[in-house]
Amino acid sequence: MPVRLTRGTLVPVLLSLLVSVFTHVAPAPAQKKKQQRAQLSGSRFAVVVDERLSVLREAPGFMGAPVQRLGRGRAVQLTGARREADGAAFVQVAVTRRTRGWVQSESLAAPGRAGDDERLLRLVRGSEDFDRVERARLFLDTFPRSPHRPAVLLLLGEATDAAAARLTRDAARRLDAREMEAGGAPPHSYFLNFNALDRYHRNGVGFVFDRATKQYAYDGAAWREILGRHPRSPEAVRARARLGAAAAK
Repeated sequence: MPVRLTRGTLVPVLLSLLVSVFTHVAPAPAQKKKQQRAQLSGSRFAVVVDERLSVLREAPGFMGAPVQRLGRGRAVQLTGARREADGAAFVQVAVTRRTRGWVQSESLAAPGRAGDDERLLRLVRGSEDFDRVERARLFLDTFPRSPHRPAVLLLLGEATDAAAARLTRDAARRLDAREMEAGGAPPHSYFLNFNALDRYHRNGVGFVFDRATKQYAYDGAAWREILGRHPRSPEAVRARARLGAAAAK
């Protein structure tokens, strides 16, 4: 008996067909960073979201001797101290048991600081390409109960969807057909192991790969989360439309 595709069943049915046609490029969780955040959980936990400002210094202020630059996603513990110096705010942090110092306050986002989720949302919106993907992932990991999660999920999905087209172009340019044939492995496996996917996988982002057309597409996880957890949000309308368009392809 043929399946009747109503408005309510169109997207789920098409998505089920999508799974049977495409190979899923599954994301690998960023275990090391998640373990760091778990160990530093609580009201004093913070994470580096703007590495342009994240120089760890021996003393507050830009004249403080630099110790190291903290990478984006690095988890730290706020010690409670805060000082104004050189026209900027600095906070004291513990990076490890032995490493402490001062960093500019705006380089961090902390679930225990009022307004940090709104500030990070602005930073996500102001970012482009992979920077937007990574900062959106940091937001979702750091602020699990923020009312801004649907907006960030939508930004993450749209940024990853755009990245799929770039990854397709890059793979076509960098994966040489003769070299793949000489290697002896199945041709599609080179695309599924394409090294440009690695940083997306480390941020929990997945793609599907069409073996026939050799194209990547976003797997839509962020859009499905919006519909599943925030079905009445304004973003749900766009998420549903995005999933429908992806399934129709």
